[in-house]
Amino acid sequence: MLGPVASLAILALGAYASPLPRQTVTQIAVSTIDAYSPYTQFARAAYCPITETASWSCGQACAANAGFVPYATGGDDDDTPYYFIGYWPTENAAVVAHEGTDPTQFLSLLVDADFFLENLDSTLFPGLSSSIEAHSGFLAAHSRSAATVLSAVQQVISDHGVTNVITIGHSLGGAIALLDAVYLPLHLPSTITFRSVLYGLPRVGNPSFAEYVDANVNLVHITNMLDPIPIVPGEFLGFAQPQGEEHIIGGTDWVACAGDDNPSVDCSTGAVPTILTSNIVDHLGPYNGIYIGTIYCT
Repeated sequence: MLGPVASLAILALGAYASPLPRQTVTQIAVSTIDAYSPYTQFARAAYCPITETASWSCGQACAANAGFVPYATGGDDDDTPYYFIGYWPTENAAVVAHEGTDPTQFLSLLVDADFFLENLDSTLFPGLSSSIEAHSGFLAAHSRSAATVLSAVQQVISDHGVTNVITIGHSLGGAIALLDAVYLPLHLPSTITFRSVLYGLPRVGNPSFAEYVDANVNLVHITNMLDPIPIVPGEFLGFAQPQGEEHIIGGTDWVACAGDDNPSVDCSTGAVPTILTSNIVDHLGPYNGIYIGTIYCT
């Protein structure tokens, strides 16, 4: 039987040919990079125990966004990753943030034979085309927090009159946060705007899912150097990344990658053609000097 690394190498080999316009990359200004730091700290805080995020006392990650008001927390750091929802006065927004998982374990999950593409639950995602499919494991994880997330966001909107909702996450948490970005607008007033800032996002769904995200979600997903997570599950298994990738070549050398699964060597799909050329440590960061993961919850 193939081990996880060998299996993932095979999964990553099946990239489809890509039209040249998708190879377009644009340099990102340092001022824009710096503006992501508060979002990165929220993603970092999501790894902290919910006893700490409930009181917003999770050390540096919480201190970086002082004034944030937590409304709800949940998860068990196992089947359901930690998450929190609250009010961010700086942006006058509701924030939803989800924890990821250990990157080596996550690699194994992404090649687990038990996963498959499936339609989105019509109760959680009413009115979506039956052509839209997503990873069954991600959908299951999302479903366990969806009701609590919606209720807390509704309360933040009611209490503060906010019109902005931001979903944030890293790794598996990024996948759940992206599903939130599809789910929440289907249950909230059309006057609410949404934004997602994600880190180390795996491929969550099929091309129809990616196209829906492209058309309906204001998304930035940041990929770091040779991180393998964004290239799995493989395209040949029917998965695709949505647009909105911003790739870290190194330090403050960041580029915006046009299109879905941009094959430029300056973007994740081109920089990491197979798992064998990847570096799993890059999944943890740094993201403009900030690392994300359980060991960085200080």
